[in-house]
Amino acid sequence: MSILTVYFCGTGATAADVSNPDYWNGELISTLAFNDQSREFAAKIVIDGPGSGNLQDDMLFVDDNDHGAAMGSLLGNGWEENVAHAMQVIKGKSLWRRGTRTQAEYQRLKDLGVPLAAPGVTGNWFRDRYDYGESVTTPQALQEQIIQQFRKPLLPTQVNLVGWSRGGISCHMLANAMAIDPELMHIPVNILAIDPVPGILNLQDARVRLAANVREYIGFYARDERSKGFACVIPEVASSTRISVFPISGRHATLVGNASLTGVGPGAELKSPGLLVRHLAELCLGRWGVQLGNCLGLSREQIEDCCMEIGADDGRYAAMRTRSYISASFVHLKEGDEGDRFVHHGSRSSSFSKVFGAQFDPQDGLSMTSLHAAVFDAIAG
Repeated sequence: MSILTVYFCGTGATAADVSNPDYWNGELISTLAFNDQSREFAAKIVIDGPGSGNLQDDMLFVDDNDHGAAMGSLLGNGWEENVAHAMQVIKGKSLWRRGTRTQAEYQRLKDLGVPLAAPGVTGNWFRDRYDYGESVTTPQALQEQIIQQFRKPLLPTQVNLVGWSRGGISCHMLANAMAIDPELMHIPVNILAIDPVPGILNLQDARVRLAANVREYIGFYARDERSKGFACVIPEVASSTRISVFPISGRHATLVGNASLTGVGPGAELKSPGLLVRHLAELCLGRWGVQLGNCLGLSREQIEDCCMEIGADDGRYAAMRTRSYISASFVHLKEGDEGDRFVHHGSRSSSFSKVFGAQFDPQDGLSMTSLHAAVFDAIAG
């Protein structure tokens, strides 16, 4: 059996957020990926989110066309390429390689005394472009070698997808892309999504519905988020898919480890939601065959304590509803109302507390008004 876990970072987020000071104990997706003891590329990959600065360009298995950060943040530009990259990593075969050296590679070789020709110059008076020569070995070739050597069989027998924000929606996109690919359609998929948010103009079926290749879906949703354009998606799933969704107090970033009173920036006042989600995510991945180090390992009593602390601080979380990540002329742009968040249940517009029913385990879904340890028994399997 070979298991591959794909970690999709959120908009503007990267694998380096494991040490981002806005998250008191590390941003969740990058932390889970960092603590995953599996061999990178063969059994795990972490993919930076749209709008994060193209830091992984030279390592992708497809050409991502260097999307700008602004359009990545606004519309998610670049996430289609992230999904295509993940598809090729699953197959163990790249479709694109960085053939030319980067400036940093060229300078490093020069510093080591390697005789290299001077870089060629093209372009115009506005912007010069430099050619630093051809790379002898590409990152893609090295990654393919790792996959071929350490992943047996080459095609995984199970794929786990983990993501936050647009990274959560990227999980939906990848699962659906696998479902229609002749090589991958037979592979069972598990999804762990943290407040999956597509942003504006991004409600296509591949982002809001899931095919029957998804065996299990677990989602954690931020009860108190009200920012304009941050409506979350609870996907429509096949009748064979086990789906569990949980309402967690706080804002979009609270669930992945931001502990500030406002849900943005440094702070450590409200740790319990992030601790709870991290512990449950670790349980989930462990059940799906992922070997994690540095797990929280909360006892049932500690889970109850987190739930009680969240309940005791309900007023502080409710106050977050006046905040928004989106503002214009110092006016916070919001959606939903003070009592309920606006959401998308599949392609249908709905309210947060109206997402419940027999298809969910537990059936209360997002209508739960209080949390306790027994609520999460479904995650333990």
